[in-house]
Amino acid sequence: MPYRIRPGRAFGEEVRSIAVEQLQLAIAAFEEQPKGLHEAIHEARKKFKRVRSLYRLIALDKPGFRATENARLQETARTLSLVRDATALIETVSYLETHALNDDERSALVHAREKLTERRDGLALTETDLPQKASAAVESCRAAIAAVEDADFPQSARKTARLLAKGWKKSLTRGRKALEACHCGAHAELFHELRKAGQAYWMNLALLRNIWPSAMKAKRAEAGNLVELLGHEHDLALLVDLLDREPATLGDGEEVSHLIGAIIRQQQELRHDALELAERVFADRPAREASAIEALWIEAATG
Repeated sequence: MPYRIRPGRAFGEEVRSIAVEQLQLAIAAFEEQPKGLHEAIHEARKKFKRVRSLYRLIALDKPGFRATENARLQETARTLSLVRDATALIETVSYLETHALNDDERSALVHAREKLTERRDGLALTETDLPQKASAAVESCRAAIAAVEDADFPQSARKTARLLAKGWKKSLTRGRKALEACHCGAHAELFHELRKAGQAYWMNLALLRNIWPSAMKAKRAEAGNLVELLGHEHDLALLVDLLDREPATLGDGEEVSHLIGAIIRQQQELRHDALELAERVFADRPAREASAIEALWIEAATG
């Protein structure tokens, strides 16, 4: 089924169906690996994010369940991140190549990509237990399926609406606070928090799209664009972090200078565009939008 909660159906069944489907897709990725293990890990980690976001929206009245399942999926993803994160750095430099200003900058980026590929391949050789980690991740997914199948959720439309409104308000409040923090500071972690808030909001809009399809579609488009911008910004921040930790990895002094120049220029542009867009995405007051979600859910569920 699509990643959405249908208001005309039993709420608990909808939540369980969504969570179980995402976790089963993660299991299938690990077991089938149509594009290899590393791509399977990437696909599974996206499914974990969707399930965690679902629980943040709908399980505020179950703090124990929410905390346990969030920790389970977060830790499972973490154990599988090493080579995938190294691959993401290669993709980041490839992205920068499309924005190079001159031949010197482009040459430095090509060399950096080659060096990062060598680094990724070296890390892959050392991570000999990755198949075992993938098998353990499958078992973790099965445990997560059992946990959600055993969980209880509200049955009445009004209780469900209040629960969704509470989760919606918390999500939007997080976004507004993250946006304010980014206006006040330039640390990479602040923009990473804004990205995570944007991802959560995009997923919430996807989950509840049926209660107001036209408006949700427009909001999802803007939130998706915000996440994409901040995704590139975060990848650049990770590249800067690698340069700080392993300065000799990506070339000599002149090449690194060209690389840093490309990173800073693109990062500043991305941040500027993202902040403008985030002002629109998180424009409404959390309490007001949450109240609208509550009313829309009741109308859709009982109409």
